[in-house]
Amino acid sequence: MGRALRADAERSVRAILEAAERVLAEDAGASMEQIAEAAGLTRITVHRRFANRQALLEALAVSAKQQLLDAIADARPDSAPALVALYRVTANVLRVKSSWRYTLSHAAPHTETTAALWEDINARTLRLIARVQSEGLIAPGADLKWTRQVYIALLSEAINRPDADQDPALHEPDVLAALVIDTLLHGAGPHD
Repeated sequence: MGRALRADAERSVRAILEAAERVLAEDAGASMEQIAEAAGLTRITVHRRFANRQALLEALAVSAKQQLLDAIADARPDSAPALVALYRVTANVLRVKSSWRYTLSHAAPHTETTAALWEDINARTLRLIARVQSEGLIAPGADLKWTRQVYIALLSEAINRPDADQDPALHEPDVLAALVIDTLLHGAGPHD
């Protein structure tokens, strides 16, 4: 999709992607026809926008990763105080991840676009963690790439928390963000 789409075409694409995310989360083997039905469109319309299932999965991956990147940028990670930025990024990313559970938890098709988006996400996250370290919130000798991996794992665990069904507050991105940051910065050890 190199050229800009008309407004109605953009709405169709958005409806297809949202429906695909919902339908595939319930049934990973769902057909394009089932996705079209959930989007309130004809199968022909879906195929006009996405030639095949692979193209649709690629578009899902690009859309989800772009929304993650936008969520990070919206938190102003380079200008807000490091801890504030970390909290904002975490809450924003958790909101996106909760909307894209299927796409972000399944292996995405590897394309140049998704690889570039993921590289940008990783670079921005690493810069933020370096800022948090420079403000003394992470040990000076900590391996920042490892810390980023732990942070990403904590985000995934927070979204998939098994006890979340017992307490609706555990679905709130702000509550989860506080938990992720507390665990990242303090672990399970005693707090002073």
